[in-house]
Amino acid sequence: MELESIFEVVRIKQEIKESSAPFEMSRIRCPEDAQELAASHIADEDREVLLVMMLNTKNQVVGLHRAHVGSLNASVVHPREVMKCAILNNAASIIVSHQHPSGDPTPSREDIDITKRLAEAGKILGIELLDHVIVTYTGNHVSLKEKGYL
Repeated sequence: MELESIFEVVRIKQEIKESSAPFEMSRIRCPEDAQELAASHIADEDREVLLVMMLNTKNQVVGLHRAHVGSLNASVVHPREVMKCAILNNAASIIVSHQHPSGDPTPSREDIDITKRLAEAGKILGIELLDHVIVTYTGNHVSLKEKGYL
């Protein structure tokens, strides 16, 4: 029996739809802008959620993606899930954000480590990680860039 070679061609196509999304063409100028946008989507979640804000070259938000939902106090994030959505949306850069259900925005060792891993992955792919913002339901936030981790 002779085996035939099977070739599969997959085409990835970005689909653009008319949208009245609240983030449409929002421009991120500072960590507070990122915090406000992230808080409006994830601050009141009862588990850690990682939100990826994808930006064009003018720092306008072209997409938001919930890359991961964790547990009450932990979230295991892999750079490939974060960068996948950035690549598919033709993002020039990204800002990631997650919330601490405890209300305390102090970054954990894991938060700092994943920030560094995402920055390294972004350098390789040419998609800069601009910031990692931790938000809470209390309105407090921490920018890991402002803290010197980026």
